[in-house]
Amino acid sequence: MKKSKRPLLAIPYVVWMALFVVAPIIMVVIYAFSTASGGFTLDNFARMETYTVIFTRSFKLAIIATFVCLLIGYPLSYIMAKEGPRFQRVGMMLIMLPMWVNFLLRTYSWMSILEKNGLINQFFSAIGLFDLINSIFGTNIQYFHMIGTQGAVVLGMVYNYLPFMILPIYSVIVKLDNSLLEAARDLGANSTAVFRKVIFPLSLPGILSGVTMVFVPSVSTFAISRLLGGGTQMLLGDLIEQQFLGGAYNPHLGSAIALVMMLIVIVCMWVMNHFGEGEEQAVML
Repeated sequence: MKKSKRPLLAIPYVVWMALFVVAPIIMVVIYAFSTASGGFTLDNFARMETYTVIFTRSFKLAIIATFVCLLIGYPLSYIMAKEGPRFQRVGMMLIMLPMWVNFLLRTYSWMSILEKNGLINQFFSAIGLFDLINSIFGTNIQYFHMIGTQGAVVLGMVYNYLPFMILPIYSVIVKLDNSLLEAARDLGANSTAVFRKVIFPLSLPGILSGVTMVFVPSVSTFAISRLLGGGTQMLLGDLIEQQFLGGAYNPHLGSAIALVMMLIVIVCMWVMNHFGEGEEQAVML
């Protein structure tokens, strides 16, 4: 009998995972529990208490961005899935088109839109909105302050990561068996009941995938918070980068922060997956 070649084909994948996934995680764990002299310590984790505000802000903005992406992405995915093939192709192209542009360029473009002399403030000034507000309330507003706010950071997250919410939900809804929907209608269910009891539960795998794909990069981003946050809305990604590349060079503390963030994200993903499994079993019953 000929030996299977599948184990040989898996070798490059195993080597890649070992070098670029397993080895970095091991290095992060070693650095997190060690001092500069190489001794064992837990002080790196004890010092993280001073960064509670950054942890809270990071997860709060990531949750808000994920929720907004879900509110926008689910209806768009549902509409695309129910339209014809031509509409789906055009919609998919429009969704993917911004992804063809460099991530930093997309973020820089929002800086030019949101800054005090940006397109939005120029538009409001041109239509006389600031003069109207000043005449009514007796203020002296010349522009809206948008850069350097948490709203700008969330906007950048939603804009950059929205396709990661739309695509998995769309791929699940478009594959739903129409016979299930027809059976539900034949049994007397109206459109609202069909969506609530059939379509939404069956689309949960796509929702959970989209939530994970948006939440994880949002909670660990540093480019968006640095550019749109104006340096005043530091997130975990900025803090970790600062420990490795900034003036406060401390890779041991940075590794501890990265390890804690990774564990929290893993727990959140496990909870979402466990919730999804429970919902799928309920639908089957």
